[in-house]
This record gives sequence, structure tokens and C-alpha cells, in this order.
Amino acid sequence: MPAQPLRVLVTCALVLGLAHPVRSARNYGDEEFRLEHGHDGKDVFWAPTPDAMVTLMLQTAKVTPADIVHDLGAGDGRIPIAAARAFGARAVGIEYSPEIAALARRNVKRAGLEGRVAIVVGDIFVEDFSAATVVTMFLTPVLNHKLRPLLLQMKPGTRIVSHAFDMGDWQPDAKIATENAEGFFWIVPAQVAGDWSLRLPGEAAPTRLQLQQAYQQVSGTLTLGERSVAVAGRLAGATLHFDYARPDGTTATVTATATADGRRLVGQQKHPQAPGSVRGERR
Repeated sequence: MPAQPLRVLVTCALVLGLAHPVRSARNYGDEEFRLEHGHDGKDVFWAPTPDAMVTLMLQTAKVTPADIVHDLGAGDGRIPIAAARAFGARAVGIEYSPEIAALARRNVKRAGLEGRVAIVVGDIFVEDFSAATVVTMFLTPVLNHKLRPLLLQMKPGTRIVSHAFDMGDWQPDAKIATENAEGFFWIVPAQVAGDWSLRLPGEAAPTRLQLQQAYQQVSGTLTLGERSVAVAGRLAGATLHFDYARPDGTTATVTATATADGRRLVGQQKHPQAPGSVRGERR
């Protein structure tokens, strides 16, 4: 069977499983609260992310002790606990169910991580997770799509990892997989669409850069004097990369980072005859 239909069948099976969970006899909880695969929750039933996928998600996001990881729908707390224990990060888990959140807190205490992991009882659409540098989740396609506008408002460069489900037409920056699970990784892009005035090496006058943006993909027109050329590029967080054709027919590569206020670009141009710094401001 071709690879694409197989992926569709796997995804459909996962979605159907979310709609019609099959409870297992295994207890993922403790003596105070029994938690089984398929436990009913708000908008989604509980299912564990396999340990191998938890590790791969955090590795893909390149989590370090400098990070703040927020897990949306924390369940038994396994992802926040792993982020703190194996990667040294601070972590916050947001869990709607008070009973499951209490279990997660007990798991945090058992792991000796009360100083680095917090479990919050709350709704992921109400709680503030804007301080996160990394967001992890295992939800549903519908919830991922609903979360997308909130995630895109986060600071450029924030890393997002989802177990099992993507975010529609926001294509992932990477796909990940273990033997029995898959996931998706994104970096929140800066918003650079609009009209820019650039100073480029080898150009006496400012040039005009007009950009359209679809998530991390950008395209547009660079006007050099009376000559306009098409540009296409990509964002990695706040850093924009694009190539353009110079009047002599050679190609120059620009790498520029958007400032925090989104009003300026600062970077470098790579070209044998015209290397140097690049500066840009919104028009």
C-alpha cells in the first residue's frame, strides 16, 4: 500500500479512537486515583504519550535548563516531569481535571521535582502560557486547530511539539516518529508580511521589499531601482532567509532577524562581490 494512504488510515484510526475510546485494565494512576487509557475528559479522553515519544519531543525542541516548558493537557504529568528530570527545564502542566491534576502533582512530588514542575488546574484556552519557550501537547485535530491562533501569537522562536496530530495548513518544520508513534514540530514565526525599506550591500539607494507570508513561508518582490525581482524564502522563528537575483545574474542570500517590536530587520548578505550587513525598516 502506498505510504500516503497508510498515513491517512493511521490518522483516521487515531481520530476514531479519540471519539470511541477503549478502556484498558492498566492503572496509570496510584492508590488514590485510578487512571485508565480512555478516561473521559473535557473534549478529549486521556491516553498516555509513550515514553520514547516524550523523550523525542523534548529532544526535537532542544530543551535546555534555560527553557520553560508548558504542557497543554498534562494528564499524569509525564511530559513536565521528563522536561525537568532529563533536561533540567522548568515546566508547567495545565490539566482540566482536578483529579488527574492531583495525581500529576503526586507524581511530581514522588519524582522530587516540586521546585521545578508546577501542575495547574485549568482550561488551556483560559490559562496564560505565553511565558513558555516550549509548548507540548497531545490533544485532537480539532483542539490543535482551535489553539493555532493562540500559538501563532507567541514570541517568535517558541518551539511547539504535538504528539500524533498536526495543525492543518500550518505545515510542520519537522516530522518525528518512534516505532509506534508520530509527532510534529513547529517554530513560531515572526510576522514580517508588509512593505519594507532595505539597505543592501552594493546598492547605493534603499531597496523596497514587499512580502506576503503564510506561516513560515514568505514570498514577494524586491525592487532595485527600476528593476523588480521575485523573492521566496522562509522564516525560522524571528530569522528570515531569502535569495534574490542581482542585476549581474548572480544570486545573493540574505539572512536577517526581525527585532522584538517587528519594525526592523538586521542581518547579513552573502555574495562573493557584495557581502555585508543588511538593515531594514517597515515603510
